[in-house]
Amino acid sequence: MNETPTWWQALTTVPRLNPGQWQTLALPVRWLLAVRSSVLFMTLMSAALGGLLAWRDGQGDLALWLLCMLGLMLAHATNNLLNDLTDSARGVDSGNYYRNQYGIHVLEDGLMSRNQFYGYVALTGGAALLVGAYLIVARGGLTLPLMAAGAFFVLFYTWPLKYIGLGEPAVLMVWGPLMVGGSYYVTTGEWSNASAWLGLLYGIGPTTVLFGKHIDKMEMDRAKGVRTLPVLLGQRGARRATQLLLVSQYLGCAWLVASGKEHWVLAIVLLSVPALLRALKALQHSKPEERPEHYPTQIWPLWFSAQAFGHTRQFTSLFIAALLIATWL
Repeated sequence: MNETPTWWQALTTVPRLNPGQWQTLALPVRWLLAVRSSVLFMTLMSAALGGLLAWRDGQGDLALWLLCMLGLMLAHATNNLLNDLTDSARGVDSGNYYRNQYGIHVLEDGLMSRNQFYGYVALTGGAALLVGAYLIVARGGLTLPLMAAGAFFVLFYTWPLKYIGLGEPAVLMVWGPLMVGGSYYVTTGEWSNASAWLGLLYGIGPTTVLFGKHIDKMEMDRAKGVRTLPVLLGQRGARRATQLLLVSQYLGCAWLVASGKEHWVLAIVLLSVPALLRALKALQHSKPEERPEHYPTQIWPLWFSAQAFGHTRQFTSLFIAALLIATWL
């Protein structure tokens, strides 16, 4: 990327930057890039789903829901910082590792010192803790154990969970029942199994993105001793597992409509089938050795993860929109 990114580009992309460009950026834009804010979309949607389900049930506190959404996004941002810090310290991201090939890594690219990075972690994590503490006092009940579970995954996802094939199941639980069900609880003060199950269906999307990312770099992970679930399953098994996860979201929606648990308008998610077919087709074969001629240079070497992320953005937007329309109807 030749031009200095705007705050909007920092929110939506993962640009490559040189030290000179980094120095010209405003502090908020640097923070957005350092925390990889472009992927916070998935957390935003989890919290939005929990709030939407609370509104549908005619319950909830708007202020607590907004604070919960803010706290979850700050927690996700903290996790991204700790992920980069841990992998850099353990040598996983050193050299020409996959993480450095597709976007900015402020430590490995020498854009800031380790002490400066600690400041980002302290500021972001501290803000998340402050929001969490307020919600614990304001809502009480299950808020503390739910946040304790979230803190566990923030601290231990990068190591050891990711190293022993538990990173993908952790993402499914966190972006599914924990975030969606937790947002519902903080908003309403009541636990809802229905919202947790809908959260599980939603959480499959972020899980496919992680599966795709780990398939993209599984040989590098294997060489570094990072035994992600795709490394344990093998190339073919991991691609088939990702295909099954993608299809299972549509089967889950079909069951919800057929059983009468959700309005037929949920069929709107079928508009994302073209993105599904593209992802399924890509997963049929191994990743190309070289970038295809018409494949965007700014995305490469992302391959399976790019397809999964594109599908997840479409499916999630339609899923939320369908539930919103059904609530209005």
